[in-house]
Amino acid sequence: MSVTPARTIRFNLLTPGEDATRVDAAIHRVIERGWFVLGPEVEAFEREFAAAIGTELAVAVGTGTDALALALRALDIGPGDEVITAPLSAAFSGLAILMAGARPVFADIDPARLTIDPRAIEAAITPRTRALMPVHLYGQPADMSRIVDIAERHGLHVVEDACQAHLATCEGRPVGSLGTAGAFSFYPTKNLGAMGDGGAVVTSDRALAERVKRLRNGGQTARYHHAEAGVNSRLDEMQAAILRARLPLLTRWTDRRRTLASRYRRELAGAAVTIPPEEDAGHVYHLFPVLSERREALQAHLSKSGVETLIHYPVPIPRQPALASTGPAMCPIADQVCRLVLSLPLYPSLTDADVSAVAEAVRAFG
Repeated sequence: MSVTPARTIRFNLLTPGEDATRVDAAIHRVIERGWFVLGPEVEAFEREFAAAIGTELAVAVGTGTDALALALRALDIGPGDEVITAPLSAAFSGLAILMAGARPVFADIDPARLTIDPRAIEAAITPRTRALMPVHLYGQPADMSRIVDIAERHGLHVVEDACQAHLATCEGRPVGSLGTAGAFSFYPTKNLGAMGDGGAVVTSDRALAERVKRLRNGGQTARYHHAEAGVNSRLDEMQAAILRARLPLLTRWTDRRRTLASRYRRELAGAAVTIPPEEDAGHVYHLFPVLSERREALQAHLSKSGVETLIHYPVPIPRQPALASTGPAMCPIADQVCRLVLSLPLYPSLTDADVSAVAEAVRAFG
């Protein structure tokens, strides 16, 4: 006879908690002002977010995908060019390269770090390579020292996909600030999430930032004067205000994520799962993945135990039909990880008791 769990431990909670009063005030401030697109909230958020990331400038856009694509376009990367990126990520990483008109080239991942392997990058460089786009996956920074070294030796740009890595650092330096530009997402599930979609390009290159600003707004140099074919990708004032309300809490939320991750590591010791190692103390644990040869059975067991889980990601990007026309090279390590990976609940309002309950359920699986 099956037993219904006393309660469900949600995979994530997106409703405001300790930030509720701040968010409510931000929403009312925008409504009362009556300015909803590209106004003072966006300008203030751009300044505040750049300061938090450690770059001189930030340009707010409609999505993290647009942030990647517009950063590439602003670097004049497009048709005929190749951008090397990771096969293990949300498909939007590869799709952003296609949006810029370039060809994504996939280099396999490091089996421990789960981010792009610098050795695989070296092997994938061709005369058409213009940029490297490492993904700081699950909040774990990619090996940026080696990646930047490769880029400098080959004369390549680095556009960091930091969409899952707000406030992460690599060897003590903020991700997003280590390459030519960085891209962040503010999708609601992110470590810094809006109540809708949003993204930002960060850089210390003023000319690059100015071009991204132009491209996000239809290529306009002045109202109704379009110098180039841009897009319509503008973070709205409401989302900017909400992000401003939450940004001051992000450091504490990040510390809490790290505390919860440490607790998982302790309490899952000896369990029949593999936990990817923390390769850099700057990991911000956007997600907490484990690997299991019996993933589907484990996920079903946890569901019966009242624990919600998700898979990030079940299909590597090179195997997505949407990328088939690019002739992607297969990446066997990414293939294997996609077959094994399962994400456990982890978010700042998760309690210590919740983590213990999840860990107990995993250990009970055997």
